[in-house]
Amino acid sequence: MMPLKSIQITIKTIAENACQSCAKPVFFLIFALGLVAGCSVVDKPTRAALYDFGPGELPTQAGATPAPALPPLAIADIATSGGALDNQAVLYRLGYLDAQQLRPYSQARWSMPPAQLLRQRLRERLGQQRVVFNAREGAALNRSQNANLLMLRLELEEFSQLFSAPDASVGLVRLHATLVEITPAGERLVAQRNLSVQRPATRADAAGGVRALTAATDAAIDELDQWLRQLPAR
Repeated sequence: MMPLKSIQITIKTIAENACQSCAKPVFFLIFALGLVAGCSVVDKPTRAALYDFGPGELPTQAGATPAPALPPLAIADIATSGGALDNQAVLYRLGYLDAQQLRPYSQARWSMPPAQLLRQRLRERLGQQRVVFNAREGAALNRSQNANLLMLRLELEEFSQLFSAPDASVGLVRLHATLVEITPAGERLVAQRNLSVQRPATRADAAGGVRALTAATDAAIDELDQWLRQLPAR
């Protein structure tokens, strides 16, 4: 592609020659502008790939034995520490160089911020075993029925592809979980737990990181589900 300075010199030369000879200056001007326009569209940016967690589990076969009913649960919006986790970037860390630096893939994005994707997946999975409300629905139910209700609050602390070497990485998910009981008199702390789950990536790129983070998310949800089941019935 012709450098910008060379294009400017060419345009100037063409214009000067056209004026000196008075031979079809409009033609030369259109030709020169065409050179500039042609160079401006060569480097058209590539659209970033868009990822989510996939379609989830397919419906089970009709007639399958239903799972035992579990107490209803409200799930609040998942909080983050702000900054990098509040956008749609697919993040990675080079642990062998500088593990404290979060880096975004330039040509890959989540379809929505990770906290929203995680909450959507969590509600989908837990909703197969129990009735699940969002926080506002749970509060309204509590007021209308004057009954106690459990609410799960989560904070997403880490959601990135961590490289231990240029060709070795894992999808790492860290969560802080708080379970409270909403009563007519207010909230009461029931239990808290920290989770740190990682799953290996089969590829050292954004696609590999997305698959590893999806697997780590599902594993973290399984741990949350088991933790909730083991708590004493209320």
